[in-house]
Amino acid sequence: MTEQPPASRPDGATKTAVRTIKVPEDREGQRLDNFLLGQLKGAPRSLVYKLVRSGQVRINGGRAKADRKLEAGDEVRIPPVSLSDPEEKAAPPLGFLQRLEAAIVFEDARLLVLNKPTGVASHGGSGISHGAIETLRALRPNMSLELVHRLDRDTSGLLIVAKKRSALTELQALMREEGGTGIRKRYLTLLVGRMPDGVMSVDAPLHVGLRQGGERHVQVNAIGKESVSHFKVLERRGGHSYCEVRIETGRTHQIRVHAQHIGHAVAGDDKYGDAEVNKRLREQVGLKRLFLHAASLEFALDSGKAPYLLNAPLADDLASALDRLA
Repeated sequence: MTEQPPASRPDGATKTAVRTIKVPEDREGQRLDNFLLGQLKGAPRSLVYKLVRSGQVRINGGRAKADRKLEAGDEVRIPPVSLSDPEEKAAPPLGFLQRLEAAIVFEDARLLVLNKPTGVASHGGSGISHGAIETLRALRPNMSLELVHRLDRDTSGLLIVAKKRSALTELQALMREEGGTGIRKRYLTLLVGRMPDGVMSVDAPLHVGLRQGGERHVQVNAIGKESVSHFKVLERRGGHSYCEVRIETGRTHQIRVHAQHIGHAVAGDDKYGDAEVNKRLREQVGLKRLFLHAASLEFALDSGKAPYLLNAPLADDLASALDRLA
Protein backbone atom coordinates (compact mmCIF):
# COMPACT_ATOMS: atom_id res chain seq x y z
CA MET A 1 0.00 0.00 0.00
CA THR A 2 1.26 3.51 -0.80
CA GLU A 3 1.76 5.55 2.34
CA GLN A 4 0.99 9.24 2.57
CA PRO A 5 3.66 11.45 4.14
CA PRO A 6 2.86 12.54 7.68
CA ALA A 7 1.18 15.91 7.98
CA SER A 8 2.95 18.54 10.08
CA ARG A 9 1.08 20.29 12.90
CA PRO A 10 1.79 23.64 14.52
CA ASP A 11 2.51 22.01 17.90
CA GLY A 12 5.41 20.05 16.42
CA ALA A 13 3.47 16.79 16.31
CA THR A 14 2.82 14.86 13.12
CA LYS A 15 -0.32 13.03 12.11
CA THR A 16 0.29 9.72 10.42
CA ALA A 17 -1.82 8.51 7.52
CA VAL A 18 -3.92 5.36 7.68
CA ARG A 19 -1.71 2.38 6.81
CA THR A 20 -2.10 -1.32 6.21
CA ILE A 21 1.03 -3.24 7.11
CA LYS A 22 1.66 -6.85 6.12
CA VAL A 23 3.32 -8.68 9.03
CA PRO A 24 6.79 -9.89 7.98
CA GLU A 25 7.97 -13.40 8.83
CA ASP A 26 10.36 -12.25 11.53
CA ARG A 27 7.44 -10.67 13.46
CA GLU A 28 5.34 -13.84 13.56
CA GLY A 29 4.29 -14.57 17.14
CA GLN A 30 4.67 -10.96 18.30
CA ARG A 31 1.81 -9.46 20.30
CA LEU A 32 -0.29 -6.88 18.51
CA ASP A 33 0.40 -4.16 21.11
CA ASN A 34 4.17 -4.59 20.82
CA PHE A 35 3.96 -4.61 17.02
CA LEU A 36 2.02 -1.34 17.09
CA LEU A 37 4.51 0.29 19.46
CA GLY A 38 7.22 -0.53 16.92
CA GLN A 39 5.19 1.00 14.10
CA LEU A 40 4.04 4.09 16.01
CA LYS A 41 7.35 5.45 17.28
CA GLY A 42 6.75 7.84 20.16
CA ALA A 43 3.20 6.65 20.86
CA PRO A 44 2.43 6.06 24.54
CA ARG A 45 1.31 2.55 25.41
CA SER A 46 -2.00 3.94 26.69
CA LEU A 47 -2.79 5.33 23.22
CA VAL A 48 -2.03 1.98 21.57
CA TYR A 49 -4.45 0.18 23.92
CA LYS A 50 -7.11 2.84 23.28
CA LEU A 51 -6.79 2.37 19.52
CA VAL A 52 -7.13 -1.40 19.87
CA ARG A 53 -10.07 -1.26 22.31
CA SER A 54 -11.97 1.19 20.09
CA GLY A 55 -11.67 -1.14 17.09
CA GLN A 56 -9.65 1.32 14.99
CA VAL A 57 -6.88 -1.27 14.62
CA ARG A 58 -7.92 -4.21 12.45
CA ILE A 59 -6.27 -7.52 11.58
CA ASN A 60 -7.38 -8.95 8.24
CA GLY A 61 -10.44 -6.70 8.46
CA GLY A 62 -11.52 -7.80 11.94
CA ARG A 63 -11.15 -6.44 15.47
CA ALA A 64 -8.52 -7.95 17.72
CA LYS A 65 -7.26 -7.79 21.29
CA ALA A 66 -3.95 -6.25 22.33
CA ASP A 67 -2.46 -9.64 23.24
CA ARG A 68 -3.33 -11.24 19.88
CA LYS A 69 -0.31 -13.10 18.49
CA LEU A 70 0.37 -12.08 14.90
CA GLU A 71 1.04 -14.45 12.03
CA ALA A 72 3.25 -13.78 9.04
CA GLY A 73 1.15 -12.29 6.25
CA ASP A 74 -1.51 -10.81 8.55
CA GLU A 75 -2.65 -7.39 7.36
CA VAL A 76 -2.78 -4.85 10.17
CA ARG A 77 -4.71 -1.63 9.64
CA ILE A 78 -3.19 1.24 11.61
CA PRO A 79 -5.41 4.35 11.87
CA PRO A 80 -4.21 7.96 11.63
CA VAL A 81 -2.49 9.01 14.86
CA SER A 82 -1.02 12.31 16.05
CA LEU A 83 2.49 11.71 17.34
CA SER A 84 5.18 13.83 18.87
CA ASP A 85 8.52 13.62 17.13
CA PRO A 86 10.42 10.95 19.09
CA GLU A 87 13.57 13.00 18.62
CA GLU A 88 11.93 15.83 20.58
CA LYS A 89 11.21 13.69 23.63
CA ALA A 90 13.43 14.45 26.57
CA ALA A 91 16.26 11.96 26.96
CA PRO A 92 16.55 10.06 30.24
CA PRO A 93 18.55 12.05 32.83
CA LEU A 94 22.29 11.40 32.74
CA GLY A 95 22.34 10.03 36.27
CA PHE A 96 19.60 7.53 35.43
CA LEU A 97 21.41 6.46 32.26
CA GLN A 98 24.59 5.86 34.27
CA ARG A 99 22.66 3.97 36.95
CA LEU A 100 21.17 1.53 34.44
CA GLU A 101 24.43 1.17 32.54
CA ALA A 102 26.05 0.08 35.80
CA ALA A 103 23.18 -2.35 36.43
CA ILE A 104 23.84 -4.39 33.26
CA VAL A 105 25.09 -7.77 34.51
CA PHE A 106 25.40 -9.66 31.23
CA GLU A 107 25.53 -8.90 27.52
CA ASP A 108 26.32 -10.90 24.41
CA ALA A 109 25.30 -10.75 20.75
CA ARG A 110 21.75 -11.88 21.51
CA LEU A 111 20.86 -10.72 25.01
CA LEU A 112 21.28 -7.85 27.43
CA VAL A 113 20.46 -8.59 31.07
CA LEU A 114 19.77 -5.94 33.67
CA ASN A 115 19.81 -6.21 37.46
CA LYS A 116 16.82 -3.86 37.60
CA PRO A 117 16.80 -1.52 40.58
CA THR A 118 13.63 -1.24 42.64
CA GLY A 119 11.39 1.64 41.64
CA VAL A 120 12.27 1.36 37.96
CA ALA A 121 9.39 0.30 35.72
CA SER A 122 10.07 -2.27 33.01
CA HIS A 123 8.66 0.17 30.45
CA GLY A 124 7.26 3.70 30.39
CA GLY A 125 3.59 4.62 30.51
CA SER A 126 1.01 5.74 33.09
CA GLY A 127 2.98 8.87 33.88
CA ILE A 128 6.40 7.16 33.70
CA SER A 129 8.53 8.81 31.02
CA HIS A 130 11.52 6.48 31.16
CA GLY A 131 11.26 2.81 32.01
CA ALA A 132 14.08 0.28 31.80
CA ILE A 133 13.56 -0.53 28.11
CA GLU A 134 13.39 3.12 26.99
CA THR A 135 16.55 3.92 28.93
CA LEU A 136 18.41 0.91 27.53
CA ARG A 137 17.40 1.96 24.02
CA ALA A 138 18.89 5.39 24.75
CA LEU A 139 22.09 3.67 25.91
CA ARG A 140 22.18 1.44 22.80
CA PRO A 141 20.62 3.68 20.11
CA ASN A 142 21.71 1.53 17.17
CA MET A 143 20.28 -1.71 18.54
CA SER A 144 16.81 -3.20 18.29
CA LEU A 145 15.97 -4.02 21.91
CA GLU A 146 12.80 -5.81 23.05
CA LEU A 147 11.68 -6.83 26.54
CA VAL A 148 11.46 -10.60 26.90
CA HIS A 149 9.41 -10.37 30.11
CA ARG A 150 8.59 -7.81 32.80
CA LEU A 151 9.18 -7.27 36.50
CA ASP A 152 6.93 -5.33 38.83
CA ARG A 153 8.20 -1.81 39.35
CA ASP A 154 8.98 -2.47 43.04
CA THR A 155 10.71 -5.82 42.39
CA SER A 156 14.47 -5.77 41.84
CA GLY A 157 16.51 -8.28 39.89
CA LEU A 158 17.04 -9.91 36.53
CA LEU A 159 15.29 -8.46 33.49
CA ILE A 160 16.11 -9.95 30.06
CA VAL A 161 16.16 -7.83 26.91
CA ALA A 162 16.56 -9.42 23.47
CA LYS A 163 18.90 -7.84 20.93
CA LYS A 164 17.80 -10.16 18.13
CA ARG A 165 14.29 -11.09 17.05
CA SER A 166 15.29 -14.78 16.91
CA ALA A 167 16.33 -14.72 20.59
CA LEU A 168 13.06 -13.01 21.56
CA THR A 169 10.88 -15.60 19.83
CA GLU A 170 12.88 -18.52 21.23
CA LEU A 171 12.72 -17.17 24.78
CA GLN A 172 9.01 -16.49 24.49
CA ALA A 173 8.51 -20.08 23.36
CA LEU A 174 10.51 -21.29 26.39
CA MET A 175 8.33 -19.20 28.69
CA ARG A 176 5.24 -20.94 27.34
CA GLU A 177 6.55 -24.42 28.16
CA GLU A 178 4.35 -26.22 30.68
CA GLY A 179 5.58 -26.42 34.25
CA GLY A 180 8.01 -23.52 33.92
CA THR A 181 10.75 -25.84 32.66
CA GLY A 182 11.70 -23.64 29.71
CA ILE A 183 13.06 -20.85 31.91
CA ARG A 184 13.76 -21.68 35.55
CA LYS A 185 13.11 -18.60 37.66
CA ARG A 186 14.35 -18.21 41.24
CA TYR A 187 13.37 -15.34 43.52
CA LEU A 188 14.44 -14.38 47.04
CA THR A 189 11.89 -12.90 49.43
CA LEU A 190 11.17 -12.25 53.08
CA LEU A 191 7.73 -13.48 54.11
CA VAL A 192 5.98 -12.21 57.21
CA GLY A 193 5.66 -14.80 60.00
CA ARG A 194 6.95 -18.35 60.34
CA MET A 195 6.45 -20.46 57.23
CA PRO A 196 6.34 -24.25 57.68
CA ASP A 197 9.58 -26.11 56.96
CA GLY A 198 10.08 -27.69 53.58
CA VAL A 199 8.54 -26.58 50.30
CA MET A 200 5.03 -25.14 50.23
CA SER A 201 3.53 -25.27 46.75
CA VAL A 202 0.70 -22.92 45.87
CA ASP A 203 -1.51 -23.80 42.92
CA ALA A 204 -4.10 -21.02 42.86
CA PRO A 205 -5.53 -19.25 39.77
CA LEU A 206 -5.02 -15.49 39.61
CA HIS A 207 -7.40 -12.94 38.16
CA VAL A 208 -6.37 -9.38 37.30
CA GLY A 209 -9.02 -6.77 38.02
CA LEU A 210 -9.04 -2.98 37.84
CA ARG A 211 -9.87 -0.70 40.73
CA GLN A 212 -11.25 2.81 40.38
CA GLY A 213 -8.57 4.92 38.73
CA GLY A 214 -7.30 2.03 36.61
CA GLU A 215 -5.04 0.47 39.26
CA ARG A 216 -4.48 -3.25 38.75
CA HIS A 217 -5.43 -5.51 41.64
CA VAL A 218 -4.85 -9.27 41.51
CA GLN A 219 -6.66 -11.89 43.57
CA VAL A 220 -7.03 -15.65 43.79
CA ASN A 221 -10.14 -16.46 41.82
CA ALA A 222 -11.39 -19.58 40.05
CA ILE A 223 -11.98 -17.58 36.87
CA GLY A 224 -8.31 -16.55 36.75
CA LYS A 225 -5.33 -18.06 34.96
CA GLU A 226 -3.45 -21.08 36.28
CA SER A 227 -0.61 -19.95 38.56
CA VAL A 228 1.91 -22.11 40.44
CA SER A 229 4.57 -21.02 42.96
CA HIS A 230 6.88 -23.02 45.24
CA PHE A 231 8.09 -21.42 48.51
CA LYS A 232 11.05 -22.85 50.46
CA VAL A 233 12.33 -21.46 53.78
CA LEU A 234 16.06 -20.75 53.74
CA GLU A 235 16.40 -19.07 57.14
CA ARG A 236 14.35 -17.81 60.07
CA ARG A 237 14.99 -14.16 60.78
CA GLY A 238 13.34 -12.18 63.59
CA GLY A 239 10.20 -14.30 63.53
CA HIS A 240 9.95 -14.04 59.74
CA SER A 241 10.90 -16.38 56.89
CA TYR A 242 13.65 -15.71 54.34
CA CYS A 243 12.60 -17.83 51.37
CA GLU A 244 13.49 -18.99 47.91
CA VAL A 245 10.60 -18.98 45.44
CA ARG A 246 10.47 -20.86 42.17
CA ILE A 247 7.60 -20.11 39.83
CA GLU A 248 6.16 -22.20 37.02
CA THR A 249 4.06 -19.35 35.63
CA GLY A 250 4.70 -15.63 35.36
CA ARG A 251 1.43 -13.92 36.23
CA THR A 252 1.08 -10.31 37.32
CA HIS A 253 1.95 -9.96 41.05
CA GLN A 254 2.01 -13.77 41.30
CA ILE A 255 4.42 -14.22 44.20
CA ARG A 256 2.92 -11.34 46.16
CA VAL A 257 -0.66 -12.59 45.87
CA HIS A 258 0.23 -16.25 46.49
CA ALA A 259 2.18 -15.21 49.59
CA GLN A 260 -0.82 -13.24 50.84
CA HIS A 261 -3.06 -16.21 50.02
CA ILE A 262 -1.13 -18.53 52.36
CA GLY A 263 -1.12 -15.97 55.16
CA HIS A 264 2.54 -14.90 54.85
CA ALA A 265 2.63 -11.69 52.83
CA VAL A 266 5.86 -10.38 51.32
CA ALA A 267 7.54 -7.99 53.76
CA GLY A 268 7.30 -4.37 52.65
CA ASP A 269 4.41 -5.02 50.27
CA ASP A 270 2.19 -1.94 50.51
CA LYS A 271 -0.40 -3.40 48.15
CA TYR A 272 -1.06 -6.91 49.45
CA GLY A 273 0.84 -6.90 52.74
CA ASP A 274 0.36 -6.02 56.41
CA ALA A 275 0.68 -2.25 57.01
CA GLU A 276 1.52 -2.63 60.71
CA VAL A 277 4.25 -5.21 60.12
CA ASN A 278 5.66 -3.11 57.26
CA LYS A 279 5.81 -0.06 59.57
CA ARG A 280 7.61 -2.06 62.25
CA LEU A 281 10.16 -3.45 59.77
CA ARG A 282 10.76 0.02 58.35
CA GLU A 283 11.45 1.46 61.81
CA GLN A 284 13.43 -1.47 63.23
CA VAL A 285 15.54 -2.73 60.31
CA GLY A 286 15.20 -0.01 57.69
CA LEU A 287 13.18 -2.05 55.18
CA LYS A 288 11.64 0.69 53.05
CA ARG A 289 10.41 -1.33 50.09
CA LEU A 290 9.10 -4.65 48.79
CA PHE A 291 11.44 -7.50 49.77
CA LEU A 292 11.32 -9.38 46.47
CA HIS A 293 14.30 -9.99 44.20
CA ALA A 294 14.61 -11.94 40.93
CA ALA A 295 17.89 -13.70 41.75
CA SER A 296 18.52 -16.21 38.97
CA LEU A 297 17.33 -17.35 35.55
CA GLU A 298 18.39 -20.56 33.82
CA PHE A 299 17.57 -21.55 30.24
CA ALA A 300 19.15 -22.70 26.98
CA LEU A 301 18.91 -21.28 23.46
CA ASP A 302 19.65 -22.96 20.13
CA SER A 303 17.50 -25.97 21.04
CA GLY A 304 19.47 -26.58 24.23
CA LYS A 305 22.95 -26.06 22.76
CA ALA A 306 23.60 -22.65 24.35
CA PRO A 307 22.97 -22.76 28.13
CA TYR A 308 22.61 -19.58 30.19
CA LEU A 309 22.77 -19.25 33.98
CA LEU A 310 22.23 -15.65 35.05
CA ASN A 311 22.55 -14.38 38.61
CA ALA A 312 21.97 -11.07 40.37
CA PRO A 313 23.09 -10.69 44.00
CA LEU A 314 20.56 -9.56 46.58
CA ALA A 315 20.26 -5.77 46.49
CA ASP A 316 22.28 -3.97 49.19
CA ASP A 317 19.24 -2.46 50.92
CA LEU A 318 17.57 -5.88 51.23
CA ALA A 319 20.79 -7.55 52.44
CA SER A 320 21.24 -4.85 55.09
CA ALA A 321 17.65 -5.20 56.34
CA LEU A 322 18.09 -8.98 56.52
CA ASP A 323 21.31 -8.63 58.51
CA ARG A 324 19.57 -6.41 61.07
CA LEU A 325 16.87 -8.98 61.74
CA ALA A 326 17.81 -10.95 64.85
